[in-house]
Amino acid sequence: MSEDSQPLRDGRLLFRPKLLPSLLTLLMVAVLIGLGSWQLQRLEWKIALLADMEQRTAAAPITLGEALASPGTAEYRPIRVTGRWLHDREMRLLARTYRGEPGLHIVTPLALSDGQRLLVDRGWVSLSAEDPALRADGQPEGIVTLVGLARLGGWQGRDFLRPENDPAANAWLWMDLPEMAEAAGLSQPVTQLYLAAIADQHSGRYPIGGQTRVELKNDHLQYAITWFTLAAAAAVIFVLSQRRRRDEASA
Repeated sequence: MSEDSQPLRDGRLLFRPKLLPSLLTLLMVAVLIGLGSWQLQRLEWKIALLADMEQRTAAAPITLGEALASPGTAEYRPIRVTGRWLHDREMRLLARTYRGEPGLHIVTPLALSDGQRLLVDRGWVSLSAEDPALRADGQPEGIVTLVGLARLGGWQGRDFLRPENDPAANAWLWMDLPEMAEAAGLSQPVTQLYLAAIADQHSGRYPIGGQTRVELKNDHLQYAITWFTLAAAAAVIFVLSQRRRRDEASA
């Protein structure tokens, strides 16, 4: 066959998708868009949750009795209590930092007038001030009145990541309220919640209160963008892969 008699190749590209790749791509794109939409819903939920938490912390203080009537809805609400510190039974909440410096939190029972014992996270101290004798100016005696944020305690992460507290060594990594009350030998302990003291409620340097941060990890927008981007990329790859030259499509 002479060169002039060879068929001409048509280089124009046509979109001729095949059935199986089309179905698989459609399923993949639908799943990715669904995941992105779900992350947007999570974003709205997280924004509303943060707004609710900030509103609670800014509310007027309530009584402990009001908080105990509904502990779940009282979390992050300010509570005003009056009592006497049981400094000899304070506990150490380890592995806490303040402005990048390692230290610990001091958890002290507060003896209330009605006989109840309430655990209070008084705040952060440096490792060099762990000994109560080195922070005597922050160990008030007698009756005190303070305001703290209600917290529910308990381990907030996944069970398989939960570290073990060591009551014998007075070394606590998370607020196990019943076990802490038992270790401190408290009668009539409040175990539904504890208080996280706000800042500047005593004359001493330590403990430094106000360690509760109303912050929640909120990466849902980035996740949504990632899923939508993957959906768009899958669609583009499908279109490019399913194009044929006119002569190939005819064949």
